[in-house]
Amino acid sequence: MGRRSGRYEMAAGAPASGGSDAICNFVICNDSSLHSQPIIFNPDFFVEKLRHEKPEVFTELVVSNITRLIDLPGAELAQLMGEEDPKLPGANSTASGFFRSLMSLKRKEKGVVFGSPLTEEGIAQVSQLIEYLHKNLRAEGLFRVPGNSIRQQILKDALNSGTDIDLDSGDFHSNDVATLLKMFLGELPEPLLTHKHFHAHLKIADLMLFDEKGNKTSTPDKERQIEALQLLFLILPAPNRSLLKLLLDLLYQTAKKQDKNKMSAHNLALMFAPHILWPRNVTANDLQENITKLNNGVTFMIKHSQKLFKAPAYIRECARLHYLGPRAYTSKDDLDLLTAPTSKELQPLRSQKRSRLDTCNQEETQQRTEEALKELFRHVHNMPDSAKKKKLIRQFNKHPTALTPGSDVPTSPAPRRTRSRSFSGLIKRKVLGTPVILERKSRDATPEPERVSKENVHLLQKCGSPAHMSQAKLKSLEGRKEESCRRMRAHLLSKDSSSL
Repeated sequence: MGRRSGRYEMAAGAPASGGSDAICNFVICNDSSLHSQPIIFNPDFFVEKLRHEKPEVFTELVVSNITRLIDLPGAELAQLMGEEDPKLPGANSTASGFFRSLMSLKRKEKGVVFGSPLTEEGIAQVSQLIEYLHKNLRAEGLFRVPGNSIRQQILKDALNSGTDIDLDSGDFHSNDVATLLKMFLGELPEPLLTHKHFHAHLKIADLMLFDEKGNKTSTPDKERQIEALQLLFLILPAPNRSLLKLLLDLLYQTAKKQDKNKMSAHNLALMFAPHILWPRNVTANDLQENITKLNNGVTFMIKHSQKLFKAPAYIRECARLHYLGPRAYTSKDDLDLLTAPTSKELQPLRSQKRSRLDTCNQEETQQRTEEALKELFRHVHNMPDSAKKKKLIRQFNKHPTALTPGSDVPTSPAPRRTRSRSFSGLIKRKVLGTPVILERKSRDATPEPERVSKENVHLLQKCGSPAHMSQAKLKSLEGRKEESCRRMRAHLLSKDSSSL
């Protein structure tokens, strides 16, 4: 990433072994001629990077936020984390029955794709069925009307053997392909959403809104349900998440065509809930009242499938801060402390924090300035004696507040001029005191307009600018000084001659 060349650089947070969920990359173009082109960036890049590089940290981050939304007791939380085996309904039932035994026997006949644990290779084979069904969503009763069993067996054998299949040849019907897709899901060793997540999905179905008095209502809290599903899908195994995304997108598109195929989201949920959510080897009697929750949960997933595979914003920020920030944040509550509050009560805290930051910045800047000035003074002090050195030292001495070089380099204080105590000096101060003061003021600053004397106003009108005025004023003052000196000499001479 640090190289600069006219090429595209690829960074990946997932292994290169395919699968739509493994796509976690972005492209940066260092060619200056193509800077106007958009940069492709995966907003979940740091999320995927954290999941693949530090799975334990990632799981703890996600699970901590799941438990913030739903209440999972110790045993159910341990099952979600994989620390205990899932305790599923009907697992201890003595009434196994013929139906349950038949399903177990079917799963023992494992093929390359059907009946095997989910892999990326199996998803690649099944994705052919999903791609074909996307082009044939108008068939009435899709996923409900069974296809021809002979054609389904031929298609199943072809998928297990890994041979190429031309589904567009016309040899297969859309109902054959749809039924075979359900068969593939039903023969997986565990449901697509896994046994570990079963109890969490039941708790998500119970997320309801609260009224003004804090009482739980019967209205589902859709926002919290979407957030909980987003988090739960993040900790699914990568193959399960990839296939689930493909499947829910297919069912979403199918439900959009329900005016043609007569299959609503609820009807589709009834067809697929036993395959993707129900525990294996259970019957409807084992689930009892949970059947409605599970079916409604799958209906909700189909309707909101376009939102469920995006990491929540705070998870993205936590993952980004894990790599780029000073420390990692483990929950949304921690991250909320960083965001700007909207309540008026926190505004004084914000202003205090801002003032402290400003003070720190000012102190740091002042410290750097002083250090730079000290370094400059040392350099000047070490210069050989010259007029330039004396001039620089005088400039330093004029600004003692900006620098105190005496703390680092001892220097003798500037010699102070002593006033003349001679008789002539006293005469000059009495006679020329006011002109000298005016001369000093004129050198320091231009006098304010309201304090300008009539003579200065006359000079200003004559000279036309403050610069010319100061020069004319100096000339007049010098003339006055010479005239006063002549008068004083004449007066002294007259006294001396009279005394003689």
